Amino acid sequence: MIEAQVQPILHGAILFDAALTSHADEAWFEPAPGAGHREVVGGRGNVSFFDAPFGPCVLRHYRRGGIAARLSADRYLWIGRARTRSFREFHLLAQLHDAGLNVPAPVAARFVRDGLRYRADLVTRLLPGTQTLAERLVATDLDAALAAGVGCTLAGFHAHGAWHADLNAHNVLTDGSGAVWLLDFDRGCVRTPQIAWQQANLARLRRSFLKLGALKRIHGFDAHFWHPLLAAYHKALADRAVGGAEP
Repeated sequence: MIEAQVQPILHGAILFDAALTSHADEAWFEPAPGAGHREVVGGRGNVSFFDAPFGPCVLRHYRRGGIAARLSADRYLWIGRARTRSFREFHLLAQLHDAGLNVPAPVAARFVRDGLRYRADLVTRLLPGTQTLAERLVATDLDAALAAGVGCTLAGFHAHGAWHADLNAHNVLTDGSGAVWLLDFDRGCVRTPQIAWQQANLARLRRSFLKLGALKRIHGFDAHFWHPLLAAYHKALADRAVGGAEP
């Protein structure tokens, strides 16, 4: 279980898992080579990797996208500690992790205030040996077995009420054992399961595949991957409804 504890720092605070460590190290949030960080650049969610005493971790700095990024690349309006992007995602990941869903375990979340604005960061445990669905698409390594695993996993999240604000092929990972994981729950939440938002989530994932050229990269993409994914998804939800299983 995640044991959330707050540690005050200059101009801000760190929320961390006290089950892992007695205190949070601010060096975790500074992606400098001297601190052992290895940075990976891509999109607006650049991340860096580093080794903590309890294992390898991932640091993500919150950045704005779209038109908002023109006004401020990484500053957000301050409306209270509990409403910061980093603290909200930490608590959501902790809830999902403790419920047995496949998300990276949250390690620490930080915010630093600057008057009426703040910047934020999140540290999670590294998921070793994983590939995104986007990477597997590029490698034309998508098949019905993988689709079934993705569909069942998404059904588990949706049955729990876990809504992902940006479900796309970059945020769904698979590991060597065949397990499927979801990343990046920024702006996500837990809500009452409803067909409307569940279908919208799936439609967003499909659009991301199409933007990545799935129809051109994989002949018969719908028949060989998307339709098996949907079949497994709906079957998993139906099985839960019949069995009365807890999400």
